[in-house]
Amino acid sequence: MRLFSFNFLVLGIVFIVVFGFVTKTERPSGYKGYQLVWSDEFSVNGVPDEKNWNYETGFVRNHEDQWYQKENAYCKDGFLIIEAKKEHKVNPDFISKNHQDWAKKRDSIKITSSCLITQGKNSWQYGRFEMRAKIPVAKGMWPAFWTLGIKGNWPANGEIDIMEYYRGKVLANVAWKSDKIDPQWDSATQLLGDFKKDNWAEEFHVWRMDWDADFIRLYVDNQLLNETIIKDTMQGKNQKIFPFRQPHYLLLNLAVGGDQGGGFTASSFPSKYIVDYVRVYQKK
Repeated sequence: MRLFSFNFLVLGIVFIVVFGFVTKTERPSGYKGYQLVWSDEFSVNGVPDEKNWNYETGFVRNHEDQWYQKENAYCKDGFLIIEAKKEHKVNPDFISKNHQDWAKKRDSIKITSSCLITQGKNSWQYGRFEMRAKIPVAKGMWPAFWTLGIKGNWPANGEIDIMEYYRGKVLANVAWKSDKIDPQWDSATQLLGDFKKDNWAEEFHVWRMDWDADFIRLYVDNQLLNETIIKDTMQGKNQKIFPFRQPHYLLLNLAVGGDQGGGFTASSFPSKYIVDYVRVYQKK
């Protein structure tokens, strides 16, 4: 019995060291003055909850290398996994290599990933938006947790990057349209190496946005990264849409390459963006 227990213990330790050990966090009791209005705990294995998420499809933005498809997002053991991987197939939107639209001049798909969105399902104006996740930081990876306003074209509708990562940087950004700059950005950057833990990227972290009528504040692990004064985003003389005084929907995606992600290598794949939960709270 002792020998069996010892061997079992050794095997368990080896498994943790070699394969990693991921634990599901328990739901907190909540935040004083807030109520939970929406969440996804990803507790059922298989496809993500269709009541909560839609998907983007195709080559979508920023000249990114990945083709978005729903198949690369799945739930396992209480986590959402968005996987970027090599996959070669014909681009169904291909027209010509001389076409003006970059997404229609690529004749093939070489990398696939997923982008989940709550557009058409849920949107919120103001609140506390929170995600616990472990992000991939392999070369070329560009994970994000962000929002877009439901009315208007980008950037007039407003964009909030609660979490964005590429090229060794963690970013917290807010973007909108102004008369001077289109788009105008309020951006904050933290180098990955500036975080105190050497293994920071190998752990789960909590990204949070606190948004009300006056401010947008963006955090990671309770560390304030960026603060935007909402009145400063109302700079258009003929502005008909106030980007951060309207509901926004959520996006969760893992992009590859493109305008910001940079180059990648074969060892970058597969990469997994692992999400424990996404929660939205609003004031009581």
